[in-house]
Amino acid sequence: MRVLIVHNEYGTYSGEEAIVDIGSQLLAQRGHQLFRLSRSSTEISRMRFGRIRAFFSGIYNLSSVKTMQRCVDEFRPDIVHVHNLFPLISPSVLRVCGQAGIAVVMTVHNHRLICPNGLFMTDGRMCQKCAGGKEYWCIFLNCQSDIFRSFGYAVRNYIARKGKFFLENVTIYAVVAQFQRLLLIREGFPADRIVVIPNAVVFNSVRAESDLGDYVGYIGRISAEKGIINLFQAASKNPDIHFKLAGAVAERFRLPVERPENIELVGYLYGAKKHEFYKNARIIVLPSICLETFGNTIVEAMLHGRAVVCSRIGGLQEIVEDGVTGLLFEPGNADELGEKIRYLWSRPDLCSSMGQAGRDKAQHEYSTENYYDRLMGIYTKAMSLIQVR
Repeated sequence: MRVLIVHNEYGTYSGEEAIVDIGSQLLAQRGHQLFRLSRSSTEISRMRFGRIRAFFSGIYNLSSVKTMQRCVDEFRPDIVHVHNLFPLISPSVLRVCGQAGIAVVMTVHNHRLICPNGLFMTDGRMCQKCAGGKEYWCIFLNCQSDIFRSFGYAVRNYIARKGKFFLENVTIYAVVAQFQRLLLIREGFPADRIVVIPNAVVFNSVRAESDLGDYVGYIGRISAEKGIINLFQAASKNPDIHFKLAGAVAERFRLPVERPENIELVGYLYGAKKHEFYKNARIIVLPSICLETFGNTIVEAMLHGRAVVCSRIGGLQEIVEDGVTGLLFEPGNADELGEKIRYLWSRPDLCSSMGQAGRDKAQHEYSTENYYDRLMGIYTKAMSLIQVR
């Protein structure tokens, strides 16, 4: 099979980038021919008038359209697999695929088909005012804390929706959680063309550790939507427990000037250092206050045999079985978060049993083999739908 992968990379490596790489590697290993049409948001800072050009390219990018046309003509893909199109590729490339009669599978990693900023959040609070084709709320509420960016985000979503770039040119929407599927159906996307395919985690070299670690760990972006402030508050209520946070601090996020002495920031980790972080933790937390679609770090923690504590929100509650593989708490409730952490911390045997249950689930549900089989099923369905049209 000939697969064209389309992805606009973010400024920093994320869970989305990880699944793009995992999927590409699986396809290549099994003999499929791949071609990648990629751009990176890091280009913006190096471009003359970068922000202005990114604004217009997010709406319509003639250069990307011509590049996509060349890819279609020369590579002749059986499937186009789209991940992210903003801001440098743009949804305009989808029409090239539609006009050529090529099946398009789009992995919906976030909420950007409905919400301009993709988070369903504004000013640190949950918000779904843009749902139902009301993108103008992104401007009124200045969701990006930068009116130029907020305007750009709203306009590009409005034009993509009114032009039906996604609705008419995407064959299958591959969402990573069931709740996402329901949200898209509510917004008018066809239910028979939305398929759930959870992310995969590579675990060939990962083994569960029988020894429990000596800290509570968080790994991910240090930002408001991840509930970091609530985590700081929970840490202050458990001064005898050491907390370690691994990850890069988001561009617009400001850490509290005064923070608990039992919190340590260790920076962005990858490779062996990332594995060591999981290995040496007793509990892994994800206190998000946004509608997370999928928690890669939660699955990675489960794979390492670590009990988890995370918010009862979005796709996270589809991964963590409360009381079996970890504990759930109400998002934004720092007191409950602190209590759940204390409860697990003082019960090492429960940490071990939950960690083992989590590992069993991760190996069964989120293996690369399962992901590949599901992906092939989606590709086959997409190509059959194109033939019927």
